[in-house]
Amino acid sequence: MKPAAVVFSGGIGHPFPQSAPVLGQLLASVGFDVHVTCELESVIAAIERDPTALLVVYALRWGMTQHEKYAPDRAQWAFSIPDPARRKIETHVANGAGLMGLHTASICFDDWPQWGELLGGRWHWGQSFHPPLGTVTATLRADHPLAAGLQGFTLTDEAYSALEVSPAVQLVATVRAPDSTRDEPAIWTHRYGRGRVFYDSLGHDAESLGELTHARLLRRAALWVTGRTFGAQESI
Repeated sequence: MKPAAVVFSGGIGHPFPQSAPVLGQLLASVGFDVHVTCELESVIAAIERDPTALLVVYALRWGMTQHEKYAPDRAQWAFSIPDPARRKIETHVANGAGLMGLHTASICFDDWPQWGELLGGRWHWGQSFHPPLGTVTATLRADHPLAAGLQGFTLTDEAYSALEVSPAVQLVATVRAPDSTRDEPAIWTHRYGRGRVFYDSLGHDAESLGELTHARLLRRAALWVTGRTFGAQESI
């Protein structure tokens, strides 16, 4: 029986309808039975059915209260995760299930402070930012097992900067935008209770997810957070 993976996706300003299926294909390529959904209820039902299911958040769903420029879109896209769902997600990960967050996952659930604790970091309004979509260089940390044998890579994406990152995370990679002199923490692993967590601030679109080294890193991460080993099955 294949291990289950449920991907919560959807949101404004990103091509999730095109990119989320690519992420699903990456997960399926290393043996997962993948369900991609924009409905939180489907996510909660999936983790209730299977306490070992991999939970992936690849979405941009938040309260949209930080600026009036979001006002025209609030009726359709503003989102607050209900307390029962918060407790179920927290318990799911704390009890040993894997969690992956990609790109805008760090912006999600802004009225749930503990989400940043689960993820190992989060977008800090008034502090965090990113330059326009452009060339981003990722530098991998040779001392992290997920990066073993991999080289740094360059892709078109958004270089998230000044994220609020827990000192407890293990850094996998930093990124740097072309006009910057600063390396920003971008990809890391984390532990929450008995659960393994992986966050990757890259992944704006299908092209980013499909970059060869980036895709390989994501496949490794999916195996790692669910307690599986990576080897031949995640090779390109």
